[in-house]
Amino acid sequence: MESPRLRSGFVAVAGRPNVGKSTLVNALCGAKVAIVSDKPQTTRRRILGVANGEDYQLVLADLPGFQRPLDALTEHMQRTVDAAFEEVEAILFVLSARERIGAGDRFIARRVFAVGVPVVIALNKVDRLKGGHIATQMEAASRLGDFHALHPVSAKTGDGVAPLRDELVELLPEGPLYFPQEQRSDLSLEAQIAELVREQALRLTKDEVPHAITVDVEEIDEKVVRAAVLVETESQKQIVIGKGGAMVREIGRRARPEIEQALGHSVYLDLRVKVKPRWRRDENLLERLGI
Repeated sequence: MESPRLRSGFVAVAGRPNVGKSTLVNALCGAKVAIVSDKPQTTRRRILGVANGEDYQLVLADLPGFQRPLDALTEHMQRTVDAAFEEVEAILFVLSARERIGAGDRFIARRVFAVGVPVVIALNKVDRLKGGHIATQMEAASRLGDFHALHPVSAKTGDGVAPLRDELVELLPEGPLYFPQEQRSDLSLEAQIAELVREQALRLTKDEVPHAITVDVEEIDEKVVRAAVLVETESQKQIVIGKGGAMVREIGRRARPEIEQALGHSVYLDLRVKVKPRWRRDENLLERLGI
């Protein structure tokens, strides 16, 4: 019997910081691929999320939000965004239904509509909004460019996610499996663990500290995972350690269950906080961290 024809291909996910791109990628893939937080610049690297069906493999490139580069870190992030548009079947352009569609969205629209592939707009965060407001936002979104389709969705509740996934799959050509079907992401185990630790550090710290945090996984063995939480100043180090070590213990306590899930067994998570001045400008470190 002839095996079913497989549709496969890549779709870039674009949008301003904090419109819910990573949450939407996780919802489309049916599993956690990218970390999420309410802090801008949470996504620092291109992460491929893989959505598998019986007759398709949809590979979503979750990208950092568009921004003006300020240092080596944000420069790397912006290069990642630019490179991701080179070989994709379509672009998923994510907007927030809760914010006015403004100059930032129009700037990104000019970029994505110039690529020359179909653009599917997802108007995200429609949960708990009145129908009239959603309609107004859809009307504003529709004026951004010659889009292929426009979907109101809530990545948080899952509303509208299945029709959006179907729409994207329809745009894929016949092609090979790019990843084994059980795989959900292209991140290495070290990178996944580093991101899970950073996710909890972002949630628990505030002000400027989140932007100054990165995580370097130093060792993974059967019983122990050792990782360094890197910050830029001594005062940030004190905040991340917390009174009597309370903050870093809480980061570890929250991150460990998901790390154990990724590893498939229980581990002791050993976190150390280290000062690495101006790491965001250190090209070699950014390279090693895969950013």
